[in-house]
Amino acid sequence: MNALIMMGHVFFGVACLLSTVWVFVEALNASEANLARIRKVSLAAATFMWLAFVVGGYWYVTAYHTDKAIILKGPWPFAHNFFMETKEHLVIMLLMLVTYLPIAAAGNLSANKDARRLVLWVAGMAVLLAFTMEGEGGIIAMGVKMGLLAAK
Repeated sequence: MNALIMMGHVFFGVACLLSTVWVFVEALNASEANLARIRKVSLAAATFMWLAFVVGGYWYVTAYHTDKAIILKGPWPFAHNFFMETKEHLVIMLLMLVTYLPIAAAGNLSANKDARRLVLWVAGMAVLLAFTMEGEGGIIAMGVKMGLLAAK
C-alpha cells in the first residue's frame, strides 16, 4: 500500500510540473484563443499540487519514519539530513506559487503585458521548484536503497 501512496505522490507531482510547464509555454504566446486553456491548466496545476501535498503528507506521517531510520543508518544520511529537510520547507513555497497561479492567470494575459509577465514568473519559479522537488525525491529514494544495500 505504501508503494501505491508514493506512486500517487510522484504522479501528482509530475502532473503539476507538466501542467505548470504547459502554462508557461501557453503564456509566452498568450492570445484570446488560449486564455481559457491557460486558466484551466493553471487550475489543474494547483489541483495536482494539492493532491501531491496531501498524499505525500499522509505518507510522511504514516510511513516515512521507517525510511528515515534506514537512511540515517546507511551510507547516505545526507539524503534525509539535507534533502528531506530542504524538501519539507521548499514544498510550502511551491504550494503557494502554484495555488496563486490560477489567480494570476485570471487576468487578460493577451492584452496586459504585466499580467502575462507575472504568470510567466510564477510558472517559471514553480517549474524550477518542482524540478528541485523531483530531484530531491530521487536522492531520498536512493538514500533508502543505499541503506538497504548496506544492511545486507
